[in-house]
Amino acid sequence: MNQEEIQRICIEKDILLDAALLNLFSSFQNVSLLESFLEKLKISLGKKFITLSLMKKNLDKVNKFTQEIFPEEDPEREKICSEFDLKSNSIAKPSPQKESIQRKVRVLYSFYKSDKKPEIKDFVNYFRGRYELLKNILETNSELENLVSINKISGEKQKFSVIGIVSNKQVTKNKNLIFEIEDLTGKMKILISASKEDLLKEAEEITLDSVLGFQGTGSKEMLFVNKIIFPEAVLPERKKSDVEEYALFTGDLHYGSKKFLEKDFLKFIDYINGKVEGTPEAKKIKYLFIVGDLVTGVGNYPNQEPDLKVVDLEAQFQGVANLLSTIRKDITIIISPGNHDGVRIAEPQPPLDERYAWPLYEMENVILTGNPAIVSLGKSESFDGFNVLLYHGFPFPFYANVIPSLIAEKAMNQPEKIMKYLLKNRHLSPTHSSGQYIPLENDPLVIREAPDMFLSGHTHKSGVTYFNNILIVSSSSWEGFTPYQEKFGNTPDHCKVPMMNLKTRQIKILDFETGEDEVRLYHDEEVPKEGNEAGKTKI
Repeated sequence: MNQEEIQRICIEKDILLDAALLNLFSSFQNVSLLESFLEKLKISLGKKFITLSLMKKNLDKVNKFTQEIFPEEDPEREKICSEFDLKSNSIAKPSPQKESIQRKVRVLYSFYKSDKKPEIKDFVNYFRGRYELLKNILETNSELENLVSINKISGEKQKFSVIGIVSNKQVTKNKNLIFEIEDLTGKMKILISASKEDLLKEAEEITLDSVLGFQGTGSKEMLFVNKIIFPEAVLPERKKSDVEEYALFTGDLHYGSKKFLEKDFLKFIDYINGKVEGTPEAKKIKYLFIVGDLVTGVGNYPNQEPDLKVVDLEAQFQGVANLLSTIRKDITIIISPGNHDGVRIAEPQPPLDERYAWPLYEMENVILTGNPAIVSLGKSESFDGFNVLLYHGFPFPFYANVIPSLIAEKAMNQPEKIMKYLLKNRHLSPTHSSGQYIPLENDPLVIREAPDMFLSGHTHKSGVTYFNNILIVSSSSWEGFTPYQEKFGNTPDHCKVPMMNLKTRQIKILDFETGEDEVRLYHDEEVPKEGNEAGKTKI
């Protein structure tokens, strides 16, 4: 690799190198590894101009990234170690404390980064990929009799089924519903008769761009639908761990806001650390999930500045890291981002930006994921573990204000109902206009496998329920009621933290709002079931 090639990389990455580093890297052969190394340095050091002296002042980070990126016995790894007087096998060893703690958390999916700029063809591939993924799921449903592609439907009246993505929806003067659907072979229209009241009610819940199955009678001109088949996520049973451990679920701390409930959050930390009398279960807490909006951010909505106590994003992360660092180190903290956390709004979101959230990256018991993310929890030799789906829920307001049943139920104050709706559609944000997204070919918002738990935040409303054996948890908030929330008709819950015993599946709803110390105990069979309210009882 010559210096011109290195300069090309630097231009693409918006990095400058001094002459000494240009000479050092000019003999490197692996372009992709060097790109990763420089990108890590830029983010971690917070500098675009990287010099030899700057790297010597940050040998611990140079050491760490060298061992992470370059394979052992790689000549380029040896060159870096030789230049900075490092031992090639001296890095990336966990601390004795970390080695002694068995952390049974594994990230199964998390989006990290893509430098590719979207093109028009990417949106086509995005929807094609989504169609294929959900079609494969729907094809296993036995109710889709005589399943055919649209281009194979003849002009003769017959009974058949199709799988299509919904591209248009309209109501006729006779109150019938007509949808236009398409697959990879063509388009057609389907009709749901107003005389079939139950079916019509179900059809009114269909959102655009969802992939569904339809069974009925008709021809290539029109299918008169008798059944609508959703690709809904279903679990055959509710798993139980063989070890008595506890997991806590929360989110929307909004640290940095003037309305951050710090006193109550400190009370929460005292509980976790076993400082509250009469709570022997606290010592068995091993996992803490924080599903987005860890900080309140800067410039997230008009005129936010008067609402801020901490006006700098990096300072917000430093402050919240100081709080989280007081939690016992044998508790693994899993953090995914939300729309306030200084990452892009478009989904999938990468993990928190290390330039600002670096204090969290230095915490040994913190795992940072993107949004959405899937993590395996509590796996052991004798237990498969729980698969946990984390999704902040930024598009939730769209569905709460578009889907008739969710409008009627004022679902922004019952977000578990929105979550059920998305599990039924097997997609976290099916409609094109419901949120911003990056058109990846393998749509990361498709729920490929039914999770054991589905966690969300964003609405600041607490909710716990089940759908097809999937545990649904919506987090309350640690930020007091704001005028911005009032504008959108949001009535938040504060400081409510569901805690699950992974062995018995009992759930405690802990309330740390000032002046209220009681908890309510739910056994697995007592958690509100499908169709019922969850987490609405004042504790």
